[in-house]
Amino acid sequence: MNATRRVHKVLRSTQTIEGAGVRLKRAFGYHQVPELDPFLLLDDFHSDDERDYVAGFPWHPHRGIETITYMLHGRVEHGDSIGNSGVILSNEVQWMTAGSGIVHQEMPKGPGLLWGFQLWANLPASHKMMDPRYRDVKANMIPVVKPANGAEAKVICGEFAGVKGPVRDIVTDPQYLDVMLEPGAILSHKTQDEYNVFAYIVEGSAKFAETEQSTTGAENVVLFGKGNEVKVQAGDAGVRFLLVSGRPLKEPVAWYGPIVMNTQEELQLAFEEYEKGTFIKAKK
Repeated sequence: MNATRRVHKVLRSTQTIEGAGVRLKRAFGYHQVPELDPFLLLDDFHSDDERDYVAGFPWHPHRGIETITYMLHGRVEHGDSIGNSGVILSNEVQWMTAGSGIVHQEMPKGPGLLWGFQLWANLPASHKMMDPRYRDVKANMIPVVKPANGAEAKVICGEFAGVKGPVRDIVTDPQYLDVMLEPGAILSHKTQDEYNVFAYIVEGSAKFAETEQSTTGAENVVLFGKGNEVKVQAGDAGVRFLLVSGRPLKEPVAWYGPIVMNTQEELQLAFEEYEKGTFIKAKK
């Protein structure tokens, strides 16, 4: 039996500065972690002014999480301490599993419009110290699904209308969709019962449950309640949103900066190793 998820909460993104001076919108972060488990943070960087982003994110460590970068426009050059390097271009995704530890930099490049998102997903205690890995997903690898109901979805991870995305075998079984609906179009999409589900509105507006009287607009996060189905009706100008879900870990979170562990002792050890130069466990 279908149980439509109601809107539990709407979160408004807030302006912040990260890295060496990148201006961005934080959709959610530290204080929302229990409700969005296994997801930790979502940033929306969107500017056509090079001064807002060119300082980038110089060398910094990660451990215990996955960082998922999805570019709509522009490019980000990246490199790390074990010899990997490359460029994330428009309509491409980098799914990086930091695992036991990586030190890397991410440098947006101008000129012109830069628009992308970075999502942080937690790793369970059993996988915190796994070997780091990258999934570099090119634009032509991401299926675009167009059901006959005014909907279109890019399937990055998970499944939509029977089509699976290229990123698979992720421990928290996430789903990551980029969904577009024509004006007034209605979408019904099945979700796993016990998973946490949220939508981030990129453009336009929509009603995100049958019982909702008001529409929710761009740069808001819609956090859904329990159920096994999401229903969305696009507003007069249509809507584009990221739809993300994952299996909650229900584990303690010890988080400081770019490192997320389960205990304060593990967190302290990670920073001590970073200072001593023993942070990186993977071999080149």
